[in-house]
Amino acid sequence: MPSPPLENNVTATFTPNCAEQGLRLDRFLAQKLNASRVQVRQAIENGNCNIDGHVSLKPDLKIVGQPQIAITLQNIPSTLNAEDGPVDILYADTEIIVVNKPHGLTVHPCPSQPKNTLIQRLIARFPDLATMLGPRPGIVHRIDKDTSGLLLIARTEKIRLLFTNLFAEHKIHKEYLALVHGVPPLTGNCNLPIGRHPTQKTKMAVLPNGKTAQTHWERLWVAPDNTISLLKVVITTGRTHQIRVHLAHLGFPLLGDSTYGTDQGRQMLHAHKLSFLHPVNQTNCTFVCPPPSDFIQAALEHTHLLQKIVITGNPASGKSWVTQYFAKHGYPTFSADEEVAKLYTQKNGLPDWLANHGGQDLVTDDGIDRAKIMQKLQKDPIFKRELEAILHKSVHERLQKFWQTANSPIAFAEIPLWFECSFHDNVLTICVTAPQEERFRRLAQNRGWSMEKAATIESWQWEEGRKARASDFVLDNDTDIPTLAKKADACLQKLIEHQTNSSQEQEKKFIQFVL
Repeated sequence: MPSPPLENNVTATFTPNCAEQGLRLDRFLAQKLNASRVQVRQAIENGNCNIDGHVSLKPDLKIVGQPQIAITLQNIPSTLNAEDGPVDILYADTEIIVVNKPHGLTVHPCPSQPKNTLIQRLIARFPDLATMLGPRPGIVHRIDKDTSGLLLIARTEKIRLLFTNLFAEHKIHKEYLALVHGVPPLTGNCNLPIGRHPTQKTKMAVLPNGKTAQTHWERLWVAPDNTISLLKVVITTGRTHQIRVHLAHLGFPLLGDSTYGTDQGRQMLHAHKLSFLHPVNQTNCTFVCPPPSDFIQAALEHTHLLQKIVITGNPASGKSWVTQYFAKHGYPTFSADEEVAKLYTQKNGLPDWLANHGGQDLVTDDGIDRAKIMQKLQKDPIFKRELEAILHKSVHERLQKFWQTANSPIAFAEIPLWFECSFHDNVLTICVTAPQEERFRRLAQNRGWSMEKAATIESWQWEEGRKARASDFVLDNDTDIPTLAKKADACLQKLIEHQTNSSQEQEKKFIQFVL
């Protein structure tokens, strides 16, 4: 149903606040009216502006005190043309329209985007908008081109000016959802002033002489890897790029924000909730709009985390065979023993340390003398403690790189001394066990270890039962290889189910905040 004919003239009245002292009259009114300064200047010069009841003809007059300023604008029809294009209209009556703006669509024409804007698409559906004032008919507030979500449009100039006043008086409530890098505090405020960037004119920045800006946030969700967070953001001022500037300044830039962060794409910011009092029937109106699929997907990608599995156990328990078995199934694997072997062969690395701290006889031209190192470890507890500290630190650093590059839902790391190293990584553990008598037999047969050596190295580790009790899964290697393979298959199935359930649980936690 079309709106009734508009009045020829529309009058609005404003009272400046303390922060608006010193502004030019035309700039103050343009901000309040959400209109162009040219349009406002014409009205002032035509004698249509009154300050405390007296006509003012000076657009550049500086505001002093808190006078009552009234301006009457002529209702000159817009020159915008209607354009075809989809619009997600959530509500419309004779006074207002509420839409869900997609990211990538500019709200109204500007020099860099003269066509294909939201308001031109709306004019195609609501022709009465074209009878309104100026180049931004019906526009009460704006959101960035690459921000999605709720937008309120007025269908008459009278209602537009009314809503403009309500926004200025903070009587319209807006909430945004933002995906940011890092983990901000649970709640927070940023009141730093914002102004045009001094050297990059397309950007805004926190500046000492900028305009007052107030941003409040509440943290709703954190990704399991602590890399991103979901925030509910409320702003009580409407500065250009305000949320993006404030959060980036605090070290938590929006995902996808190439202007204020280092990402590529579009910033993950969505106008989620809008509440106001209907200007005619005085009913409370609240609209909630879920974010688009790309916003949700950007977060869910961080819920499908790598499930880190550590395989441990005492010497000759079969843990290496289990690790290799999972590798044959296509899963990434890591071996602490292999990494230690690499360290022993590094030039200008561990061999030099061994020679300097344990004696030149520990290192030969062909490499290291393991038998002499073993003797030194048995006799010198300080040397043993220092060497273990170096090896454990190096193995842990290499393990972290392995986790970071493992392109798989599950990855396995064989680390015999996992519990002894006192690592605190968030992992699941598998302990492979076998009777000590059988393990010592294997060590003698396969590695040539004496009973004394086997007992000594065993004494440097946790007792097998203690390791098993501390682990999430236990594989008893007390029969034969086919039986161990069946146990490994059953364990792998449980790990896959655990990983799937964990991802689904994280998805549910996130979805409950955005739908």
